[in-house]
Amino acid sequence: MSKEIPPPRDSGFTTSTPVPLYWAAYGPRGAPRLIVLHGGPGAHHDYLLPQMLELAREHELIFYDQRGGGRSKDDGRSEITWRSQVADLALVAQELGGDALSLVGYSWGGLLAMLYAIDAFGGGGPPLAPPPIAPRRMALISPAPITREFREDFEVELAERQASSAVDQLRSEVVANGLRERDHAGYRQRLFEISVAGYFADIAKARDLTPFRVTGRVLESIWASLGDYDITTDLARITCPVLIVHGREDPIPVASSQVAAKSMPNARLEVLDGSGHVPYVEAGPALFASLGRFLAETELVTSD
Repeated sequence: MSKEIPPPRDSGFTTSTPVPLYWAAYGPRGAPRLIVLHGGPGAHHDYLLPQMLELAREHELIFYDQRGGGRSKDDGRSEITWRSQVADLALVAQELGGDALSLVGYSWGGLLAMLYAIDAFGGGGPPLAPPPIAPRRMALISPAPITREFREDFEVELAERQASSAVDQLRSEVVANGLRERDHAGYRQRLFEISVAGYFADIAKARDLTPFRVTGRVLESIWASLGDYDITTDLARITCPVLIVHGREDPIPVASSQVAAKSMPNARLEVLDGSGHVPYVEAGPALFASLGRFLAETELVTSD
């Protein structure tokens, strides 16, 4: 079963964005604030919990459901693009980011943070109004690929993993052990975990996960809007301190994060051995130690 998620300290909906976006706050009020960007696209923040709340020991965390996912419902007719997600983040940063904008992005959220920062540091598309706040620091966990070519490599690798005999064995076991008849909720939970097992270095660690749902049309429209993308050159605009943490066994190529780290002048990459795409589950102590060091190093820069 998934682990229990504590209720947020505070929650609500944004008032400045075109669509009200649900947000939830954890951690001590007044502590250094981090805006956490979930993956997907088209998912919601809950699946990062409760593990990511390790950061709430010393920081105030603001999670929000990106437009079209979770509790941030749109009308279902408007096209949602990478650009609209960047524009939403700019408004969320104005409304909820605090005095010094710090971003923590996971998977697609890592790519979203980079796309936003490119814009905030003077690149991107047409100017946004109001102008986006430049982040003072960013931590990117298992960021989505920075080029279409790297994304294609990821898609092939993940498909091969999900079609492996080891994952097939998990599917056979869950059918044979009668779990569906004994515990239907547990059966659905196990099916979800098997559906994402290919993201893990060790598929046995795909356990006790918080299930999530991806809104398909949002996923498709955002990736379609990126087209044959390659943000490598534009990353040079991002001058704030950046930490990238990437699992060595992530189906997303480590090479993508290596190129990203080399392209940003103040970025560094830490590769976690024995971890796939979900280090907050697979390698929690190593991940949070890495994040803790980076946040401590950059705290004086971001504090007023």
